Amino acid sequence: MKIAIGSDKSGFSAKEAIKAYLTEAGVEFDDLGTVDLEHVHPYYEVANTVAPLVQKGEYDRAVLICGTGAGMSVVSNKFKGVYAVACEGVYSAKMARAINNANILCMGGWIVGPEMAVEMTKTFLATEWCRLWQMNLCTPSRSKSGSARVNFRSWAPCWTSWGSAGPCWSAAGTSRRRRRP
Repeated sequence: MKIAIGSDKSGFSAKEAIKAYLTEAGVEFDDLGTVDLEHVHPYYEVANTVAPLVQKGEYDRAVLICGTGAGMSVVSNKFKGVYAVACEGVYSAKMARAINNANILCMGGWIVGPEMAVEMTKTFLATEWCRLWQMNLCTPSRSKSGSARVNFRSWAPCWTSWGSAGPCWSAAGTSRRRRRP
C-alpha cells in the first residue's frame, strides 16, 4: 500500500507524528505537503496536489491534515473517484473507510492531537471497505400512519475478520454469518 500524506501549517505537528509511525511500521509513503515551517503551503494547494494522485491510482490512500479537516476534505472531493472524509476520532475514521470506502482521511490539527492522529491513521489504513453495505441492508417500510421509515433489521457491527476482507458486518442475533459478495 502506498500512502500520500500532506498538511498545511496547522496540521504540521500531527503530520510529523504520523510520518514517524509510518516509517516505524514500514509503510511506503510520500510527504506532499508542508515539509518545514519555513516553507508552508495552504490547505488548498496541498489537497489539489494529493487528490489527483489518489484519483489516478498513484497512491492507494492519503492522509491530509489542516486546521479542521474540512478544507482539505472539500477541496479533495472535487475530484471524481476521491472520497475524502473529515474525521475527529478513531471510530469515525474506521466507519468512513468501512462504510463509505473513503480513500482520503482528513483531520484537523486544531482538533486532534498528534497521538490521536496516529491512532486514527492506524485504524484508517487497517480497515477495509465492507461490500455488504452495497447490498440491501436497510429497506424502506411504512408505519401504520403511512409515513416512510427505515428498517435496519437489527444490523450491528461484529468486526469479524474474514481473511483479507478485514472488518465487516453480520446480522445481530443470527447464528450463521453472511457470505462476502
